[in-house]
Amino acid sequence: MRRRSGRRARPLILGALVIAAAVSLAGCGSGDGDSAGSLSSPGRPDLRITGAYMPAPSMATMAAGFFTVTNSGGADRLTSVTSDLSDDVTLHSTKDGAMEEEKSFAVPAHGTLDFASGGNHLMFAKLTHKPRQGEKVALELHFATSGTVRISMPVKSATYNPDSGH
Repeated sequence: MRRRSGRRARPLILGALVIAAAVSLAGCGSGDGDSAGSLSSPGRPDLRITGAYMPAPSMATMAAGFFTVTNSGGADRLTSVTSDLSDDVTLHSTKDGAMEEEKSFAVPAHGTLDFASGGNHLMFAKLTHKPRQGEKVALELHFATSGTVRISMPVKSATYNPDSGH
């Protein structure tokens, strides 16, 4: 009788060893969450917004805005921007010296999307008030995959240069 119970126990023991090994391997990983091949969210965008500013507008009805989106994950798309400062915030590019309104901008995987003077930028029309230097403008950046990201855009001098900080 012992032989029969021993034979029945072997598959159970083998099964338990396989389950233990699988559980043990599932816990393996870098643990730091910074791996590009993260098991928890493969291909997911990881966005960071920096360098946001608005030059103090010279007129009471229009303003521009600039910032950089750095993405250390999968691709995304900036689809729109909203703000209490204006009900009319549009995305623009500059091509061959001419400004063109855009419906959206790609945010490349492991890349950047720059909004800078002379290039891509935000246009605020029909302002609720003329923002002054030192003020902060609240924005909501709407992304196709990442959803809404809220930022605060400081109003700088009209001649502000982000490279020199003046």
